[in-house]
Amino acid sequence: MVVLNRIYTKTGDGGQTRLASGAPVSKSDPRVEAYGAVDELNAVIGLARLHSGQNDRLDAMLARIQNELFDLGADLATPSEPEPKWEALRILDSQVERLETEIDWMNESLKPLDSFILPGGSSFSAHLHLARTVCRRAEREAVRLTEAGAAVTPAAINYLNRLSDHLFCAARRANANGAGDVKWKPGATR
Repeated sequence: MVVLNRIYTKTGDGGQTRLASGAPVSKSDPRVEAYGAVDELNAVIGLARLHSGQNDRLDAMLARIQNELFDLGADLATPSEPEPKWEALRILDSQVERLETEIDWMNESLKPLDSFILPGGSSFSAHLHLARTVCRRAEREAVRLTEAGAAVTPAAINYLNRLSDHLFCAARRANANGAGDVKWKPGATR
């Protein structure tokens, strides 16, 4: 259980923070950028959920995902090398597989795509598309970490990749009973 008795500590006033391992790093450290983007994604999903209306199943999935995003933030904040002396909270392959199962469920009732989709339609869908783009940025930040030689668990990157697909399907599903997909019309305004 996490206990936060004091919200401000002033320890970050010099532009430093600590990873879950206790190691001090700059607040602009790529690892901090990665879990910061995950935190932003969580906030955007929270905004999307304000518009979920009667989409109880989608809302329940998003609520679970918000919790998993905190787990993902902890995963990214804990370097896997050297292996920590405690059991680190890590994203599991089973969480990635659950996203895939949900994507399949959402996609089975949607019409096949015949164009790219523009963000929009309903408020719920538009917010989910915003979440999708923030998710892609978080994924890029996590990949950038691995390219820089930082140890990141493969499941963490796989989770972000699958989550962006999940959010895309959820955005389409949010428009399925009303607004419908907003399709890109190439060259329509020439």
